[in-house]
Amino acid sequence: MLDLLADIRRAPLDELLAEARRVRDTRAAGRLVTYSPKVFVPLTTLCRDVCGYCTFARPPRRGERAYMSEDEVLAVARAGAAAGCTEALFTLGDKPELRYGVAREELAALGCTTTIEYLARCARLVLEETGLLPHVNPGVMTRADLELLRPVSASMGLMLETSSDRLAARGMPHWASPDKIAARRIETIRAAGELAIPFTSGILVGIGETREERLEALLDLRSLAEEHGHLGEVIVQNFRAKAGTRMAEHPDASLEEHLWSIAAARLLLPPAVHVQAPPNLAHDDFPRLLHAGIDDWGGVSPVTVDHVNPEAPWPTLDRLRERTEEHGFALVPRLPLYPEYVADLERWVDAAVQPAVRRASDAQGYGRDDRWAPGESQPVPFVTSTDAPPLELTGDELGEDEIVRLLAARGRERARVLAAADRLRRETCGDEVTYVVTRNIQYTNVCYFRCGFCAFSKGKLAENLRGPAYLVPLDEIARRAAEAWDRGATEVCLQGGIHPAFTGDYYADVVRVIAEAVPDVHVHAFSALEIWQGAATLGVALDEYLGTLRVLGLGSLPGTAAEILDDEVRAMICPDKVTTAQWLDVHDAAHRAGLASNVTMMFGHVDRPRNWARHLLRAREQQARTGGFTEFVPLPFVPMEAPMYLQGRARRGPTFAEALLVHAVARLALHPLITNVQASWVKLGPEGVRQALAAGVNDLGGTLMNESISRAAGSEWGQELPPERMEALIRSAGRRPRQRTTLYGDPPSDQVARSFGAAPLAEPVSPPVREAGLQAPPRLLRPGLVAGARAR
Repeated sequence: MLDLLADIRRAPLDELLAEARRVRDTRAAGRLVTYSPKVFVPLTTLCRDVCGYCTFARPPRRGERAYMSEDEVLAVARAGAAAGCTEALFTLGDKPELRYGVAREELAALGCTTTIEYLARCARLVLEETGLLPHVNPGVMTRADLELLRPVSASMGLMLETSSDRLAARGMPHWASPDKIAARRIETIRAAGELAIPFTSGILVGIGETREERLEALLDLRSLAEEHGHLGEVIVQNFRAKAGTRMAEHPDASLEEHLWSIAAARLLLPPAVHVQAPPNLAHDDFPRLLHAGIDDWGGVSPVTVDHVNPEAPWPTLDRLRERTEEHGFALVPRLPLYPEYVADLERWVDAAVQPAVRRASDAQGYGRDDRWAPGESQPVPFVTSTDAPPLELTGDELGEDEIVRLLAARGRERARVLAAADRLRRETCGDEVTYVVTRNIQYTNVCYFRCGFCAFSKGKLAENLRGPAYLVPLDEIARRAAEAWDRGATEVCLQGGIHPAFTGDYYADVVRVIAEAVPDVHVHAFSALEIWQGAATLGVALDEYLGTLRVLGLGSLPGTAAEILDDEVRAMICPDKVTTAQWLDVHDAAHRAGLASNVTMMFGHVDRPRNWARHLLRAREQQARTGGFTEFVPLPFVPMEAPMYLQGRARRGPTFAEALLVHAVARLALHPLITNVQASWVKLGPEGVRQALAAGVNDLGGTLMNESISRAAGSEWGQELPPERMEALIRSAGRRPRQRTTLYGDPPSDQVARSFGAAPLAEPVSPPVREAGLQAPPRLLRPGLVAGARAR
């Protein structure tokens, strides 16, 4: 440390800045610079301190309220939410009730004793009514204050400013300001660490402190960060003189001094601590702050002014993005707490605040950069670039770390990843886009498994979700299959819940009745869970059971129940379902039995890019062994009615960029073993499909005829996309449509002809399940729990 300090003291500025940039650029976040879209809520401008540089704090004025009303607070917050903000920054004077009678009187009328108590009420109101995440800066706080605010805020802050008590002497900036004593402020920051509160602090540059005093403050912050790990960022803020203050004639901090201080902060602070400098206080020179090692611009508001520095407007987001990208960085929105804390919410955020954090975050823990959600009918946030230079990849196969990097791409790099996938798609598949005329038949919505993402099943844990419990009779299944054939279908796809009374004989009966009714239709049926459960209930091996189903007429397996092929995630979203190994075992056995299948990935809930990468690698390894997968099918999580989203345990599905990247990176990572990448029109909608077709996709799956699972979760994109509309959609993207069979052959010409202008479907019959008279066995089989017991 002594050598580092000596180097900082004597290094020429250019060398110091270069070393700070090198340290910044070796961080895990890479070439990202963040900002927080916020609204500024000045709850009160009364303060018991009288800092010599401050225009925010002012004494009471006749006829003015001491505090913003709850309605005023909510109006600001709602405007911020409408503008896409995620943070509500509460800034206020320190303990005004200790100095001003008007503050005490107004607090009493509000039913509060302290400003902190009223702040907690307003923060809770904003959190509950708008979903914005409160970040509170009420000054020096006791442990009790921190404990009161933790359940209503995502993070807190207190500028250390300086560690020098010299600046509190008469005639100095902090004279007559008892809350600016460094020891008191350090005590607050330390207590926040003990309570695991994500925290912001910082220093002021140019208020009369020396460089040595600045270094001393940074070392104090370093010690606090190392002690508790709660210090997410340190702000290095330059002094700007303001008219009407005691320091109005004090010189501003020079740009060179500001840059020196930023670089010193980057070199002294732990790598996990982000370094921020406000762009508005550097005016047109703000891009130069990037040369000193910052990786965050702080809060930037499209709605409110900077009430602490009202003379210095924030740059527009377009300008901030443009100048950031000019320096080789992607500009990324973040939450008031950084991704490191989002990744461990149970530790760092109160349970009452965690749902709002999850809903506002993306898969990397940054703020969502759009309002798009799978299944919702709304415009796409951006159009895939057609002129971005494709990213050049080296080596034959992408490894896990490289796949993670591609999945996390931002800005211009993201456009290059999408372009690389599109180029590889063109080289591999040409401009043809395939689809299959199929009918989905979901034979029951009763299920005894506990999947947190499923709004379709009607087990005891999902009684509040859509529709009555039903079981489709076998003769109705056969009728639907025959009707589908008459409408030009070459495939029926069957899946459903796992009724407690089902055994392997039920699935065999389903295949048998379809094969008898429509011998030429391809039966694409049963997830790995249904196959595992069917074999287990009969006490036979997977190979034997799948062989029996094939003889009866089963043609292939859908790749559903894969969700995320990483047991870390499965333990959270489907703990009693088949494990990763069991899912792969089922498909391995299917391929040995001569049955093809596909592989799906349901993403955008509690998972992260590394989980996606592991899923892709396991699919690739399985394909290398057996070659039985026909396509890869990304399925964006539809959140609206999913139990784990309604309970605050999941994100709001993937962002649009994440959805496109998963399709694109799948194309790159699975090549040349899996050459078909499918997009789900039910999840993405028509415009989303058009963009996915420019990101590596060559197949649009089935026309469906009936679709219940995504609609139960809240998708608004309907039950059927008939061939006329399917082909129009494909052509609108500049591509050539081709109707296919399940296994990518050409369907009979008479079936193709039937599929156009098909008659409307008859009303399906789905009788209440109680009419079937099924009896559950005394013990239910749960593969995930069986595997867990064996592991223990």
